[in-house]
Amino acid sequence: MISNHILQKTVDSLAHITKMDYAVLDADGISLASTFAQVGDYTSGVNAFVASTEDELSLLDVHLYKVYDEKQLEFVVLIRGEGELAETYGQLAAFQVSELLIAYKERLDKDNFIKNLLLDNLLLVDIYNRAKKLHVDLNARRGVMIIECGSIKDGDELERVRNIFGGRSRDFVTAVDERNIIVVKAVDSENGYDEMEKMAEVVVNSFEEKSDKVRISYGTIVGELKEVSRSYKEAAMALDVGKIFFKDHQIIAYSVLGIGRLIYQLPIPLCKMFIHEIFEKKSPDEFDEETLVTINKFFENSLNVSETSRQLYIHRNTLVYRLDKIQKSTGLDLRVFEDAITFKIALMVVEYMNYMENMEY
Repeated sequence: MISNHILQKTVDSLAHITKMDYAVLDADGISLASTFAQVGDYTSGVNAFVASTEDELSLLDVHLYKVYDEKQLEFVVLIRGEGELAETYGQLAAFQVSELLIAYKERLDKDNFIKNLLLDNLLLVDIYNRAKKLHVDLNARRGVMIIECGSIKDGDELERVRNIFGGRSRDFVTAVDERNIIVVKAVDSENGYDEMEKMAEVVVNSFEEKSDKVRISYGTIVGELKEVSRSYKEAAMALDVGKIFFKDHQIIAYSVLGIGRLIYQLPIPLCKMFIHEIFEKKSPDEFDEETLVTINKFFENSLNVSETSRQLYIHRNTLVYRLDKIQKSTGLDLRVFEDAITFKIALMVVEYMNYMENMEY
């Protein structure tokens, strides 16, 4: 439950403060962390201590202490030293490890609760009962953030994110799969979305060595604990939709997905039918690069011919010629608002279809 790394940091700190050597062993006498190399010299004594009914034992120059997890032996703490001072330090070390065990168990209980909450695995009565038992505020305003760290992981991503949010007792950091890290973020009542955006930027910056691979999404802020799963689903959708329609965004909010949110939920056969009915033989993504650039720039400038031609460094008549050419090819005049909307949606539908097709391979 407690990582060997945490145990090692604990005994190193104790050794630095007390100037004595420590070791933590499991119930089988295997060393998990130590500040000296000769732990194996005490294996037989530790095994005999584990088999005994004693909770404390002194053996020549060492003191041994048992640490239990609900009456189940979890660890043996060893300190090298003689006299009352060593015995006192040993008792303190055993207490420290015991408190660590309690803290990690509490975090594990909360972690499991949050996971089940996100995945909608709890009845409403269970949410209220377990939240009360674990001292989780039912009415805090929260938003869910999903952090995707890329396909290649170093293994420390979860702890790194936990360190960022470590001082914020109302926030929860967990993972429901191998790909993503989930943050349930408590926010202020006034500037909640600004706070979510700023924290997302902090997380991206913390992964500076692979910041180009990190993508973060977040859902809407909810006012009740039972609504957290909805924010999680929104963040999950934002992560996927962002990869299709917002490729240049590392941070994407559910609230900005716009029509892409609707297109993402369309069945592929319906999309194909729509494209065929509008364009018959030619798909909108089959135009040459120059035409696609012209179309996108025209949309960016709200169908303004003069501004588009200026930004493309072409004569106004050249732009009009290109738009006429598109109209002849598709039957849609992009200077007409209704036709422009149809074409824009069609481009997004094709982008979505291509993404889903690539996902199948």
